[in-house]
Amino acid sequence: MTETPGREDPAGLAETAKAVIAAALPHVAFDGWTDKTLAFAVEDAGVDPGVSRLAFPRGGLDLALAYHYDCDAALAARLAEAALLDLRFRDRVAFAIVTRLELIAAEREAVRRGVALFALPLNAADGARAIWHTADTIWTALGDTSGDFNWYSKRASLSAVYSSALLYWLGDGSTDFQATRDFVQRRIDDVMRFEEVKARVARNPIAAAMMKGPQRLLDHVKAPGNTPPPDLPGSWRRKT
Repeated sequence: MTETPGREDPAGLAETAKAVIAAALPHVAFDGWTDKTLAFAVEDAGVDPGVSRLAFPRGGLDLALAYHYDCDAALAARLAEAALLDLRFRDRVAFAIVTRLELIAAEREAVRRGVALFALPLNAADGARAIWHTADTIWTALGDTSGDFNWYSKRASLSAVYSSALLYWLGDGSTDFQATRDFVQRRIDDVMRFEEVKARVARNPIAAAMMKGPQRLLDHVKAPGNTPPPDLPGSWRRKT
């Protein structure tokens, strides 16, 4: 788990969270991302319950988010070490998505429980923010330097692709998840076709003129690159 530059961690929350996440995973398959699982994990990890309450102020929900953002951090590290320059760009994106799924392959039931948790209306915003962070992690690792509305459109498109791939993967019984790999390639091909259409529209003088207004608005509100969501200090934790 990473910390936001400039933030101190005097209570050792990052290390506490890592220990609790690892201890929680065997329980999640049976009890979900719940306060009950968190209590078991805190006991199993032998951490200070008071510190754990600081690390997970919303209980099981923050535990699930911590796991998700930890996996994103692992993905960023894995992509930084991968030799991707020889691949077509669409293949780099596919590699990144498949790598993210491989990182959670051993905890498929825990991921399934997380999907169910974030599908609840009360938690939908947190779930959407987590998926967006995954898409942002991938684009940043692949060297995205877009500075206009493309910053949003790229992440929105990839969020949709990753979300659908995740759901497909949860039901995939094929060897080495080959069916999911093929599904990811098809979805990326669909996105690339859309990007080609968008490029043709941009070359059309009339269409380009019509898009100047929306582009200008998005340029003013564009967020920086690979940063945690604004209300999640460190790599995952919500402000209290």
